[in-house]
Amino acid sequence: MHLPRPRSLAGQLFAMQAVLVAAIVAGCAVFAYLTDRDQADETARRQVTSAARAVADSPSVRDAVRTPDPTGPLQPYAERVRRDTGVDFITIMSPRGIRWTHPDPLQIGRPFLGSTAAALRGHTFTETYTGTLGPSIRVVTPIRDGSRITGLVSVGITVDRISSQVTHQVKILILSAAGALALGALGTYVINARLRRHTHGMNATELSRMHDYHQAALHAVREGLLMLDGARRIALINDGGRELLGLDESAVGRPVAELGLPTPLTGALLASEPRVDEVHLSDERIVVVNTRPVVGGERHGTVVTLRDHTELQALSGELDSERGFTQALRSQAHEAANRLHTVVSLIELGRVEQAVEFATAELELAQALTDQVVGSVGEPVLAALLLGKAAQANERGVELVLADDSRIDDGVLPATLPARDLVTILGNLIDNAVDAAQGGDSPAGARVTVTALVDDGELRLAVRDTGAGVDPESVEEVFRRGWSTNGPGRGLGLALVRQAVHRAHGTVVLAPGPDGGAEFTVRLPLLTSGALRVTS
Repeated sequence: MHLPRPRSLAGQLFAMQAVLVAAIVAGCAVFAYLTDRDQADETARRQVTSAARAVADSPSVRDAVRTPDPTGPLQPYAERVRRDTGVDFITIMSPRGIRWTHPDPLQIGRPFLGSTAAALRGHTFTETYTGTLGPSIRVVTPIRDGSRITGLVSVGITVDRISSQVTHQVKILILSAAGALALGALGTYVINARLRRHTHGMNATELSRMHDYHQAALHAVREGLLMLDGARRIALINDGGRELLGLDESAVGRPVAELGLPTPLTGALLASEPRVDEVHLSDERIVVVNTRPVVGGERHGTVVTLRDHTELQALSGELDSERGFTQALRSQAHEAANRLHTVVSLIELGRVEQAVEFATAELELAQALTDQVVGSVGEPVLAALLLGKAAQANERGVELVLADDSRIDDGVLPATLPARDLVTILGNLIDNAVDAAQGGDSPAGARVTVTALVDDGELRLAVRDTGAGVDPESVEEVFRRGWSTNGPGRGLGLALVRQAVHRAHGTVVLAPGPDGGAEFTVRLPLLTSGALRVTS
């Protein structure tokens, strides 16, 4: 046996609104009925009072009262006035209460039924009294001839007539109330039908549970998630999205263009067309962006997902370096085999002295750089990087030189300066310099000079080459993703350098080098933190 499904939220609201509209309409109807009844009674009193005073003040009535037979002139006059004013009876009587006029001629000459004492004292008064025509609202006023009261006038409207008028008004009111109720119900139904579409027929409990699941899922997802409204404001962002973009809680409700994100990333978020797996750089991370518009008759916004590509890119760079090292070692092994064959051949030819001289020269050349690097750079990661890059540069016909003033003792670099960031910074700068020196035409030959030293509480890494240098107009663009002089598909290395320097709160400076090429100088604080500056 299945329990009935709870009424949807739209259904509950419809029932509540229908009851509320019905209660309001019923209350208004009762109030209007009571008000109309009071107004009808008050209108009847004013109507009969005005008619009675008009008759009593009529000169023809005062003249007729003085005649021996007042009924003759007064009866037709009273009936004419009664028809014209819409009252039910006009009775003109003597001071003793004997009727001179009446709608029913048989009642003429008979005593008036009702109170006349106040009128005989000169006052006009109203009362509700049951007479020959039934209950009525009547007024009695005196007819004066100077200071003497010569007669009385009573004018009345029956209660049945007043009730019939009120009943007619109530019928109209009921029809109006029914129309208002029907219109209110129709409007409520239309509104709730729209609400039912938006809530997919779910009840309040289901909506509350869905909201709880939504919040839990939103913050459990490690990838970044943004939802932009039609005005390109952030309607929703999860913890992963704030972390990847470097935003705080105040980002919700702000336009994307005002968040201070890099221009290419902002353009991707504001694009009207979908974006698929686009790689962009924020200040500290590499993110993969996917966007998809939310449409439904009109544009409602955009859903954006962000994936952190920083570590993957770093691992990819390390893998490329390892591949380069492997290729360099393979080439060196091949070259060493050739040199070994040369030495063996010289010995076989009896040229022992030449064989020793050839082997010693090769060993001294290879050992010189190794001794210099090991003696000057005590940081093992940087030392290994420099030796590996030297082998790679040598294979490409570029001489890698370590400046004489280089000095980094082991244990000087703090744990807050990750070795991976050092590899990213120095490795990409050397690769960039080797590319530039290889394509240069310097008389001194293709050479890259590296300076690595700790001085005055900061780590200074400088890399200069003998290449063609950088166009002064492009100085501000070299760190932008995609900038490269080597064709499409390149231009990520220097962007990664700037990002790593930013994470370390350092500075990177590009200037013309003394050898004619470019010189990049990176300064990373070892004790204090500063802000990133990219200067020329």
